[in-house]
Amino acid sequence: MSQPLDENQVAEWLAQNPSFFENHTWLLEKLTVPHQRGSAVSLVERQTSMLREKANTLEIHLSDMIEAARHNDGQFGKTKRMVLSLLEADSFDEVSIALEESLCGDFSGDEVELILFSDTELDVNSLRVLPRSQTSIVQPLIDSSNPVCGQLSDQMTRFLFRNPQKPVGSCAVVPLVKGESLGLLVIGSYDANYFQSTQGTLFLAYIGEVLSRILARLMNIRG
Repeated sequence: MSQPLDENQVAEWLAQNPSFFENHTWLLEKLTVPHQRGSAVSLVERQTSMLREKANTLEIHLSDMIEAARHNDGQFGKTKRMVLSLLEADSFDEVSIALEESLCGDFSGDEVELILFSDTELDVNSLRVLPRSQTSIVQPLIDSSNPVCGQLSDQMTRFLFRNPQKPVGSCAVVPLVKGESLGLLVIGSYDANYFQSTQGTLFLAYIGEVLSRILARLMNIRG
């Protein structure tokens, strides 16, 4: 006599024959599936519910993708305006003005500092130019070679921002490098949570590369 089938054998056979119910549709109305609240529903009803949940999940995912695309499109437009302004700058002061108008206007930064490192005199009015021997406090930021976001020590924050209108809670620091370290671009926010260590820095790195090339040209540095 044949051994009776167990649940696992039935499940395995159905998995290997997914078209079984196409010829036995009447069984679908007989089958019941336990509901999360303890009641029983037909398999068709349960499948419909699962498809509805999946559709809702996909709709939310699509909405998130559309929102991200809109955000990225807006970021691209702002970045384009800033890069064009930087390319038109013929002096360090014009570079400083272009950065402040863009980063404080379009990108909602509260404080912007452009600090240059040079052991020779540069033709600047509003920018800070420091001998390389005076940069030890921010050497970890320089050595990172990548943008750094978040809250810095009080000592670093005071060094980076000369006369902030309010205490700077968080900031983004972009090393400027073209053959050698040229300086730092620093964007500060009064909000301690505005810049966070976990956020992406692709945009900041791109701005840093563009700005480094412009500064190297103005500083007559090849690299």
